[in-house]
Parts: sequence; C-alpha cells; structure tokens
Amino acid sequence: MGGRGGKAGAGSGGASAVAGMDGSAGAVVEPGDRSPEGTCARWNADRADMSEGTWSGDIASCDPGAISATGHDNALRLFNLYRWLGDLPAVTTDADRDRKAQACALLMDANNDLSHDPPQDWTCWTQDAYDGASSSNISSGPGVSSVDGYMLDPGNEDTLGHRRWILSNSLGPIGLGSTGPMGASCMQNLNGTGKAGKAWQAWPSPGAFPLQAIHASRFGGSLDETGWSLQSDSIDLAAGTVTITSGGSELAVTVTELPGGYGSRYALSIVPDGWTTAVGTYTVTLSGASMPVTYDVDIVDCSP
Repeated sequence: MGGRGGKAGAGSGGASAVAGMDGSAGAVVEPGDRSPEGTCARWNADRADMSEGTWSGDIASCDPGAISATGHDNALRLFNLYRWLGDLPAVTTDADRDRKAQACALLMDANNDLSHDPPQDWTCWTQDAYDGASSSNISSGPGVSSVDGYMLDPGNEDTLGHRRWILSNSLGPIGLGSTGPMGASCMQNLNGTGKAGKAWQAWPSPGAFPLQAIHASRFGGSLDETGWSLQSDSIDLAAGTVTITSGGSELAVTVTELPGGYGSRYALSIVPDGWTTAVGTYTVTLSGASMPVTYDVDIVDCSP
C-alpha cells in the first residue's frame, strides 16, 4: 500500500437495516446511534457484503474499464463507516475522480508496482493515471479490502497517511478505482472540498468502538502495532504529552510526532507498549498542547 498525504452505497449516510439471526430484517440503526448496540449493528450491517465486484477492463489492451457497482459501493460504504465512527460526514464520489482512480488502478496492476510518481515508460501510463496516482491512496490489493488496510496502515507507521486522509476534515468528494478481486486499487483523496471543521480527530475514536476494528485488515497488523493516532488542523500537538489509562492504571505508550501534509497539519502516533487493546474503557489525555484534549474510548466486542 502507498499513500499521500457521486453514488453512495448502502449505509453511507442513512439508516442501516440489520438482519436478524433468522435472516429477517432486524432493527434500523439511525445515523447518530453510537451506543454500543447501535455501533455494533452498524459495523456488522455495513460489512455484511465485502465482495469486490467485477472489473470490465483489460491490462493487455490498457483498457481501464470500470469496477462494477458492487465493488464501488461496498468500498464507499466502508470508507463512510469509518468516518461515521469518527463522527465525520459521509463522502460521495464523482465521475471525474472515479475515472482518474480507475486509470490509476490499471497502472498499478499493469506494472505490479506502486508509485505516486509513475514514469511515462510504465505500461498503460496516461495523464489520467498519473493524476490519479499522484493524488491517491494506492494499494496493491483490491478496492474493498484495502479500506481496512488503509485504516490500520501497516508499513506506513512513519506518517499514518492513509488513515489521516480518510479521517481528514477536507475529504470529499473522492474517486474509487479497482481492477477487481485479484487487482490493485486507488482512492483519489487529495484536493477535497470537505469542511468538517473538527478541532481534532482520534483513532480509535471516542465512544463505542468495535474491537474488530483494531485488527480488521487481511493485510495483517493491528492498531496496537501501527499505533493509535491523534490529528488536528489547528492544535499544535508537538508540545503535548499523551497518557492512556484504563481500570485506574496508566498504560505505557510510545508517542511519536508525525509529519504534516497527510490529511492534517499535525498528528501523533501513540503505540501501546507491552499491552494490547481489549474490551473496556480507555481514557486518553493530551496535556501541554495549546488545547487540552481528553476522551474515552469504549472498546466493545461486535462479534455477530
């Protein structure tokens, strides 16, 4: 995976129907229901279909084609699930961004490589593909499963840039491209026009948070390995001190300042040292910065 820093699928902004154990329709989860029950219902409903869809393009003829609606909408729904957990507005896609992201995905797949600055001698190079690659989260995996990978960000611990872009105030609209179940994918995310305006964004986010999101990706890794994170466009986090407590005890963490320009001006990585996240409440406190921050993360088991 690599990253720099429309048409909405089910669950991207409205209520989600949750199937009961007998297959019947279950409760309807309203967008603002962040109770443990509501959070788990949304998590499981939005992940019920993780299929990648089909790709109509062809590498041999450098035809970018398109990813089917199933793959496109499933990926978009996952992006918006994560933004919902972070109390951020849903995003949509638009045709121009989808086109560039699709050309980017073809380029990555055709060359079996990842680059934000692909040279013109790469197979299937086009200006659209270059524009998509230079402004996208990119992945050697397909579009739907790569969303989880972006949020964990294994191998990208020095910036956590994929995650920070997805959780950024400015995100949206985005472009999504994929070359199918065995292919590559791109998420065009730079130069957005979103105006969420949050003072700070944490991951795991405050409130109920699924235990399953700690290690969701088929690419491996967990948030305990890659790091929890705190980002802001307005609060200089560098001078801050971060503590995490749970059950009355302070937990050891390694805190690293991350570079700006990856979806937020300021950011910190917070890596658990000698402990792993489990069901329970964790209080995170930032002190010493221009604005103090304290929040509780309530880890809940969302096993179906």
